[in-house]
Amino acid sequence: MRPLAECAAEVLATADAAEKARLSRAHAAAWVAAREAGEMPPVGRAAPPLRPARPDRPEVLPPREVPKRKPGSAEGRTAMLHAVAHIELNAVDLHWDVIARFAHVPMPPGFYDDWVQAADEESKHFGLLSDCLAARGSHYGALPAHAGMWRAAEDTAEDIMGRLAVVPMVLEARGLDVTPDMIDLFRRHHETDAVAALETIYAEEVGHVAYGSKWFHFLCGRHEQDPRETFQGLVRQYFRGPLKPPFNTEKRAEAGLPPDFYWPLADGMD
Repeated sequence: MRPLAECAAEVLATADAAEKARLSRAHAAAWVAAREAGEMPPVGRAAPPLRPARPDRPEVLPPREVPKRKPGSAEGRTAMLHAVAHIELNAVDLHWDVIARFAHVPMPPGFYDDWVQAADEESKHFGLLSDCLAARGSHYGALPAHAGMWRAAEDTAEDIMGRLAVVPMVLEARGLDVTPDMIDLFRRHHETDAVAALETIYAEEVGHVAYGSKWFHFLCGRHEQDPRETFQGLVRQYFRGPLKPPFNTEKRAEAGLPPDFYWPLADGMD
């Protein structure tokens, strides 16, 4: 197969959301097939864009300008699914970006195995949510979305440890905190397709947070740095504002995030 960083950059340069997800899954399948055949394809180098290509819709707004909808209404629940689909599409780009942007950093093969798998799963999640939206007469791009998702990637574009600290270990860990309540909401309204999609996302996002924690600890060991202190310093440097409880301590611990990493960064604790 082509060098992995080039494949990653191609996904980032693809604007159409469905095509981005399809291409992501195709590149991931090629990588997995090569690895299962005992090969180590070249990682290579690439020049990823600072911001990934995106479709004309959804309209992207500052977070505070995105209209609020009540989750008790069918329209509100559709808007919630649209918002999660937007997060998942951003995650596709984020996971390919960590491969392309930091291809110059020497890392073991398992690093690429993990982030290719994560990108593939995020692409699958986007497809599941797109199906849920279609079943409700909607589609990705039908509603506004917020512009805050990619800011963490831009802020950490030169710092692989900062990227791992902020994206999987803060932003994706937040997904572990909030997804159970979303699942309960859709279950109460007997929307079984959304429940199934969100349960899949919830189960697999634990692994993505775990990948972040694993490789963050690996790099701390390489540089002889204390993981907890380094994590807290990088989050204070790159993440705007405190972390907001309540925290899903059980799933965070399962993903390799003990409470003493994040509680000192919590709202009202710093």
